[in-house]
Amino acid sequence: MRSESQRVAQFGTTVFSEFSRLAGEAKAVNLGQGFPDFDGPDEVKQAAWEAIQGGVNQYALGHGAQVLREAIAAHALRFYDQRVDPQSMVCVTSGATEAIFDTAMALLDPGDEAVLFEPFYDSYVASVQMAGAVPRYVRLFPPDVTHAAWWFDESELAAAFGPKTRLVFLNTPHNPTGKVFTRDELKLIGALAAKHDAVVLSDEVYEHLVFAPARHVRSATIPELADRTLTISSAGKSFSFTGWKVGWALGPAALVKAVQKAHQWVTFATASPFQVAIAKALALPDSYFTGFQAMYRAKRDLICGALERAGLKPLVPEGSYFVIARTDARLGSHPDDFSFCRWLTTTGGVAAIPPSAFYSQPHRAEARALARFAFCKTDPLLQEAARRLAALK
Repeated sequence: MRSESQRVAQFGTTVFSEFSRLAGEAKAVNLGQGFPDFDGPDEVKQAAWEAIQGGVNQYALGHGAQVLREAIAAHALRFYDQRVDPQSMVCVTSGATEAIFDTAMALLDPGDEAVLFEPFYDSYVASVQMAGAVPRYVRLFPPDVTHAAWWFDESELAAAFGPKTRLVFLNTPHNPTGKVFTRDELKLIGALAAKHDAVVLSDEVYEHLVFAPARHVRSATIPELADRTLTISSAGKSFSFTGWKVGWALGPAALVKAVQKAHQWVTFATASPFQVAIAKALALPDSYFTGFQAMYRAKRDLICGALERAGLKPLVPEGSYFVIARTDARLGSHPDDFSFCRWLTTTGGVAAIPPSAFYSQPHRAEARALARFAFCKTDPLLQEAARRLAALK
């Protein structure tokens, strides 16, 4: 009996599963997988409890509860001056990862091509491949003497587009590098997408995790991108409720309708009481969002300082809650990032993720002297990680 289809046979165990298991066995401080070890605002939890107690426990509308779709539209207007019709331009999904998968299923046919920046969030490639499409990769390069932040080669980007290009995956702020794409970079991407009549999937789940002087620009507010961009976001990263799995796609009505057609056969609807609670979260006062950024800036600075003192070289992120560090000085006898991260987890007591897992096979060697750390943890846990890193030196 055949146990699985060829479609899924190509996928192994994720890097997160491997290193979370290893961290547990080694009793390491787990700075690998990116989820907070603390809860979000109490008033949002209370709203979920009240919704449950109030009987909001049956299926929501397939494309999302009215209260949440209206809150998503109000949030877009409040933060980006973007006008969104909550009836036709929003689809609520079970997390951003589902929205990404739905978009790939909705827009890609077998043989189509999708442009992806690498390193990439790993679900992008899986979604493209399960749609039967072909990924075309564009490398992001680390900061160097002529580039203050992660950057890409414009000619390499242009070369990735062709007559079969249907979809462009964009992630800003970017996981795992922490890059925030600039307005000029977005305009360039928009011009290429328009030239080749491609849709842009703009994954903006870290939209509220940006550190000045960097500034998050919503892709859909760029004129070249406005009529061809699906914006993906979620509650997990902005409000520290990753387990609730509430995400959404917003954009032109025709594109959202296509996503909704896929969504109805994937999860159909998202948990009703959590949708009510996230509607409240999106309406929190400005002080929440500024305090959220300040909290994470302090965490970023704490872990970057610890990495520096341990002889590693943090590439200080402009956004997200990840930092990639250069490990050249400590690589020693380790042939690559997987070997180094396993050693760091088992011997150093701090778990990190090897970034080569987020590169296509031909380019994995570019990450051999890099490691990714998540700093979405309580300060005592980050301080313990800092103590263990210091002991290494």
